[in-house]
Amino acid sequence: MSKRLQRVRNIGIIAHIDAGKTTVTERILYYTGKSYKMGEVDEGTAVMDWMPQEQERGITITAAVTTCEWKGHEIHIVDTPGHVDFTIEVERSLRVLDGAVVVFSAVEGVEPQSETVWHQSDKYHIPRLVFVNKMDRIGASFQATVEMMKKKLGCRPILLQIPWGKEGEFVGVIDLLRMRGVRWKEETLGATFEEVEIPQELRPRAEKAREEMIELLADRNDSIAELYLAGEPVGEDLLRREIRSAALCFDLVPVLCGSALKNKGVQPLLDAIVDYLPSPLDIPPVKGRVPGTDDWEERPADDKAPFSALAFKVAMDQGRKMVFLRIYSGTLQSGQEVLNATRGKREKAARLLQMHANKRERIETAGAGSLVAAMGLKETVTGDTLCDEAHPILLESMEFYEPVISVAVEARTRADQEKLAFALGKLAEEDPTFRVKEDPETGQTIISGMGELHLEVLVERMREEYNVEANVGKPQVVYRETVQGRGIGEGRFEREIQSTLHKAYVTIKVEPVARGEGNRISWEMPSEQLPEAFRQAVEQGIREALEGGVSRGYPVVDVHARVMGAVFQEGQGSELAFKVAASMAFQNACEAAEPLLLEPTMRLDVLVPPEFMGDVLGDLHARGGKVEGIEQRGVIQAITALVPLRRTFGYSTSLRSLTQGRGTFSMQFSHYDKAFLAPIIHHQ
Repeated sequence: MSKRLQRVRNIGIIAHIDAGKTTVTERILYYTGKSYKMGEVDEGTAVMDWMPQEQERGITITAAVTTCEWKGHEIHIVDTPGHVDFTIEVERSLRVLDGAVVVFSAVEGVEPQSETVWHQSDKYHIPRLVFVNKMDRIGASFQATVEMMKKKLGCRPILLQIPWGKEGEFVGVIDLLRMRGVRWKEETLGATFEEVEIPQELRPRAEKAREEMIELLADRNDSIAELYLAGEPVGEDLLRREIRSAALCFDLVPVLCGSALKNKGVQPLLDAIVDYLPSPLDIPPVKGRVPGTDDWEERPADDKAPFSALAFKVAMDQGRKMVFLRIYSGTLQSGQEVLNATRGKREKAARLLQMHANKRERIETAGAGSLVAAMGLKETVTGDTLCDEAHPILLESMEFYEPVISVAVEARTRADQEKLAFALGKLAEEDPTFRVKEDPETGQTIISGMGELHLEVLVERMREEYNVEANVGKPQVVYRETVQGRGIGEGRFEREIQSTLHKAYVTIKVEPVARGEGNRISWEMPSEQLPEAFRQAVEQGIREALEGGVSRGYPVVDVHARVMGAVFQEGQGSELAFKVAASMAFQNACEAAEPLLLEPTMRLDVLVPPEFMGDVLGDLHARGGKVEGIEQRGVIQAITALVPLRRTFGYSTSLRSLTQGRGTFSMQFSHYDKAFLAPIIHHQ
């Protein structure tokens, strides 16, 4: 059992958009024998990018899961999107992975989205190794990328290879552990390679790099230090063991290089995944709470332990729901009944599937450490815990981002009206950052997501997968409301409904909390003064008022609501009365506490040639942007700025015309800040 688990690797391939993640994965599948033909992203034939929208745009949108074998090890790979609009896909994949391969482009180095995914991996304590890709491209610099890793990510890279040549002259790598040159054969599409003596002109550089590698390891390991100081050779096995140990405790990050597109460097990367990334046994047992108690329990990665799994993704497959699971402990049989501890409901895993991008293979049983898809789980959504009913446990769920942009959608024909609601419901089940609601004033259906591209892709999927034609409005910003001061409000409800008197009186005090801390509800009155059912009704009323907003109908954030008092008379109070009274009291308290409108602020990273700097900076200022920093990256200037989201619509067109098509930018959500102007719906 433990032997099987030692040979399992659950890894993600993560990076900035266009660093070449999917191409790396395609090559891994080809060399491990999973694909008989290489897929190419640019041609739209990548196996892992199986959605039509991915093939059209040449970007990865959903996290595809696949399994392959290398040197007797079972590797489960999740290929994740790099585009910031699909951050949730990266986040939920990282939650269930044990290790990650971070791909950097040797031309651009560490880009903004690379920093985001790096810090996401820090959050989930995921050991990483780095593959510096695109060594064959003009402007590639291995050394500059390594320096950027130190400066921007604050990590300690340990070089296991150095490149042999660069740009058009890139032929292979120098392996610093074995001190051999590795050269790939073009005629076999890189499937075969030869090991040769290190060329004389590269020898001094290789020896210096190997010495630096051994020095880093000697600081950690006394045996290596003694051999090194005595001038004795250090064994390859001892070096590998210490590199693995340093990678697993986040002390050092192994770095390799190559060019996936030119089929160079992929086999040593596979060796490194097996050698240096953790198996399910190397990571601490998963912890969870016993439902209904404050007791915490652990679940070790063991087939004999009680079953526990986390649902990390839901996908619709020809109208049927497919749930991706990470099994942490125990085993799951096809047809087995399990408990959904999050919802308190029993579910049946009718079929189990081993995934290979969008192809699948039915399996009868899956053990600890597996990533599988299950059919038949009707109630389960992303973040839910499934477990053995006799040993319930609630694993820590996932944090989801709140949407920042909305558009109105309406069906083009009456026949599409019902299909629209069905399709939106199915898409919202798959994607926790996608929200659907009806505007109570206009009756319009409003969809919200993480960015323009996110919503664009979802509308396209609606058309292609569910055959629903919809008209889409212009993007609108999702604002938030909060309060600046303190306020007290009273809510009184007294009404006769069907000859029964419903009466309640509630007093609430509100005050702001630090930005980003969320909402809190507390009671400042003795619990015996109000029956439990009415207390719950008061809290429900406050929650509904938080959702419905104060002055403009946007959700209220970062407010502490204190229930100061509630008057109850036997035979006259009701849950309805207390819910309505609490909602009124909260509204009145917020109005007395200086309500404030907040708007999403985005972080823009803009890369421009120096001659366009003045125009681009002027445009950012005109959009109300605050420039945070400017730095030189080779011949390009990199500008970091904070800009209100409502002023970023149409920015890509504007930047292209200002820089004659030579400027590029990436954008991600930063924080909510005070909105200085009345909301502008669309910025031209």
